Amino acid sequence: MERKLIERLEAAVERLEALSAGGVSARGLSDSGVEVASDPSIVAFDDLMAQYAARVSGAAEKIGGQVLDVTKILLEAFSVQKKLLIEIKQTQKPDMAGLAEFLKPLNEVIMKVNAMTEGRRSDFFNHLKSAGDSLSALAWIAYTGKDCGMSMPIAHVEESWQMAEFYNNKVLVEYRNKDQNHVEWAKALKELYLPGLRDYVKSHYPLGPVWSASSKKASSAPSKAPPPGAPAPPPPPPASLFSSEPSQPSSSRPKQGMSAVFQEINTGNVTAGLKKVTADMKTKNRTDRTSVVSASEKEMRSSSSSFSKAGPPKLELQMGRKWVVENQIGRKNLVIDDCDAKQSVYVFGCKDSVLQIQGKVNNITIDKCTKMGVVFKDVVAACEIVNCNGVEVQCQGSAPTISVDNTSGCQLYLSKDSLGASITTAKSSEINVLVPAAESDGDWGEHSLSQQYIHVFKDGQFETTPVSHSGG
Repeated sequence: MERKLIERLEAAVERLEALSAGGVSARGLSDSGVEVASDPSIVAFDDLMAQYAARVSGAAEKIGGQVLDVTKILLEAFSVQKKLLIEIKQTQKPDMAGLAEFLKPLNEVIMKVNAMTEGRRSDFFNHLKSAGDSLSALAWIAYTGKDCGMSMPIAHVEESWQMAEFYNNKVLVEYRNKDQNHVEWAKALKELYLPGLRDYVKSHYPLGPVWSASSKKASSAPSKAPPPGAPAPPPPPPASLFSSEPSQPSSSRPKQGMSAVFQEINTGNVTAGLKKVTADMKTKNRTDRTSVVSASEKEMRSSSSSFSKAGPPKLELQMGRKWVVENQIGRKNLVIDDCDAKQSVYVFGCKDSVLQIQGKVNNITIDKCTKMGVVFKDVVAACEIVNCNGVEVQCQGSAPTISVDNTSGCQLYLSKDSLGASITTAKSSEINVLVPAAESDGDWGEHSLSQQYIHVFKDGQFETTPVSHSGG
């Protein structure tokens, strides 16, 4: 305990010496920064970084790549917030336009992380989104009062982390049994905010930042005109995280949606804005309508409705691990040929289509498909058929387990290598298994799996046997 106290005092002395030697800070602050640097809230922020941010950085260095890059930007954002907290203690509270300019350095760093999540989806997308969404918690520094449109600082930090936790949990699940460095990074990132930043804000700024009452005002630097012959300035950046426009109280905003409807009813003049319906506008009197629907119009309606319900068709590899085949209708030539034993295949919502999987995969799941055919070679774990109707599945290689659940109508074609497969059925009917004949030119043998059972209580327990039908 005494050793930690000595280290903190030595660090505080080093900061004071550095500030004393520098004279004026990068943003034009005077030597009064020496006193501010020793303020308990600033010292506590350094402790926050030393205790929690160091863990995130350490785990990121073991991972490297984009995870290390985004972590460096994240720590840069915390460093910028510390500088802003020092300046707040030496600056009078600005207006909303001045506040947006004052917080611009922090917003620029946050935009760097957001830019990393755009474009082509990275293998570390969940890491990038988790770090990027979490940085919105630093916006607590923009809280100016209950009418500013933000939650209280402590609540804002917690709410911001809830938004980032969705992707953080994905990292934990994905790497739980693969790489503990990623798990450590995700856990350390959460602790940086909860309890780290939340407890810091709770202890020092529960009602928002405390601006100086006697120091100079925060002023935005005047924009300089470009010299003759210089290129035009770049377009304005995207919308800032910190808006310069004050948010209006809910009572002064124009009502929208159902609130506007009820407000109009309360005025008593409900029909004032309605148009008069004349006789020629009524459906029975219109000459431009016919009761006959053309075949092309009917097909167009059905195709548009099916698309809106099912969603767009997909056949893609996600995160390098999972092949997704969704909403394919009437496609007989679907092929997955670039696959390996670590990848899984998920087929969902397909109809009247055929999919060929030309390689060994870890797992195959066929969900909510109708009249769907799937042909695969080898599967490491299992082939699962769930919530389907009238599907055909053929195994050309080996499959240790095949499960059929809540399915009506399923044809299973087994190869000689997959005859030892364990087939599990539940809440399913019309399940037929076809096996190859002993001779190479023989016919397939068809066997139906029982869906009716007899349960007899015997010797203190129930004995279950399938029902067998014999024809006379």
